[in-house]
Amino acid sequence: MVSACLLLMQVGAWGKVTLPDIVSDNMVLQQQTEACLWGKAKANAEVSIRPSWNQEVYKVTADAEGKWVAKIQTPTASYQTYTISISDGEEVKLNNVLVGEVWFCSGQSNMEMPLRGFENCSIAGANETIATASKWKGIRVATVEKNGQLQPVDECKGSWKVSNPENAPAFSATAFNFAMMMNQVLDIPVGIINCSWGGSTVEGWLPREIVSQYPDIDLQKDIRKEDGHDWWHYKSPTLMYNGMLKPLQNYTIKGFLWYQGESNVGKHKTYGERLKTMVELWRKEWGLGELPFYYVEIAPFNSTETTGCAYLREAQFKAQALIPNSGMISTNDLVQPYEIKNIHPKNKTDVGKRLAYMALSRTYHVPGIEAYGPVYKSMEVKDGAVILSFEHAEEGFNRLSGMEGFEVAGSDKVFYPAKAEVFNNRQIKVTCDKVAQPVAVRYCFRDFQPGNVANLRELPLYPFRTDDWE
Repeated sequence: MVSACLLLMQVGAWGKVTLPDIVSDNMVLQQQTEACLWGKAKANAEVSIRPSWNQEVYKVTADAEGKWVAKIQTPTASYQTYTISISDGEEVKLNNVLVGEVWFCSGQSNMEMPLRGFENCSIAGANETIATASKWKGIRVATVEKNGQLQPVDECKGSWKVSNPENAPAFSATAFNFAMMMNQVLDIPVGIINCSWGGSTVEGWLPREIVSQYPDIDLQKDIRKEDGHDWWHYKSPTLMYNGMLKPLQNYTIKGFLWYQGESNVGKHKTYGERLKTMVELWRKEWGLGELPFYYVEIAPFNSTETTGCAYLREAQFKAQALIPNSGMISTNDLVQPYEIKNIHPKNKTDVGKRLAYMALSRTYHVPGIEAYGPVYKSMEVKDGAVILSFEHAEEGFNRLSGMEGFEVAGSDKVFYPAKAEVFNNRQIKVTCDKVAQPVAVRYCFRDFQPGNVANLRELPLYPFRTDDWE
């Protein structure tokens, strides 16, 4: 028996048990844990929960406002479907329930971007993915509707959908590709909660009491409606936290996936600490320990200059050192030249797969899977050349020469394109005939500069710079 927990809900008189949208038919519950179910019932009523996977009946007592929450023990993951009966005298039944792994996916438009694409922005391979969606019997997706709120609320819209061609066009392309790889490797059901809002900032997913302390945020001015419309501006702070994140924090999950950053370009000096604050808060409020947090480096876009985008990527990379149990995948190699002005690159297949490799390696400890591409470690200047050393390139690189994206500068801080090639099998030698005495090296440290260097698992070299000039 589990005692009732109080939730911040509207006072009301309730008869038959009512459940939030996220507690619905077709849901996936986290395996081998105490999974939360919650809702509303008659005041002070005894609520009974009976899952079909065992004979146990879980009972809780609603409070004077009819609010209740219970924890039920879940079995090992399988493809067997279950029912859950919930009653305070009048039964509600949840059907077609699976038990597996549940991941919470959030961020801005590149996480939100559905398989059907956005206007003038397509998803590579989308029609095939949608056409074959029914074969993924173990994947379920809940897409949370945009719900901007000035204060935290208890409910938002977004119920679970099975994978089929009718439902799949609305699924997050990144999250669905993640789920497909996870399902193939682990051979258990995977549930995806897509809670994202295009254009949102990291501050949008934080509460008022935190954001109000930031000197660059004016809540009176920055929380605003779109010009000429009655809906909220996507860059408004706190609204996503209040209306979309807070109502879902009872849902038991395995970890977080995050794809965001474009709307924080220009604020790279604060991004890492604020992302750290966000992760710490989410973990605390979910109350499930140090849940893994895996996120995506924003793709090259905008221009070939070095301005805010390059610095934001650097802040994202450095945030890994600030946030325990986190990891960032690189997308530097996944854009085409014609996508320079496209903030929504079409290749979401490899983004989802790389997030899955990170989770499979680090969270599920599947042996043999690599999670990281090469990471810059150190440099040495020898005879006018720069010798670079790396981590996660123990077996070398994907090419011996023809490496693109390297630049060298001398003490004048002027960068010139450089030649790069493998040196001593594990290092890269960089030279430039215009820089006799090199001081610094950069790799793809521009807003839009795709690279072509990777390790033997085809995971790309993370963009980097050896200087601290800005």
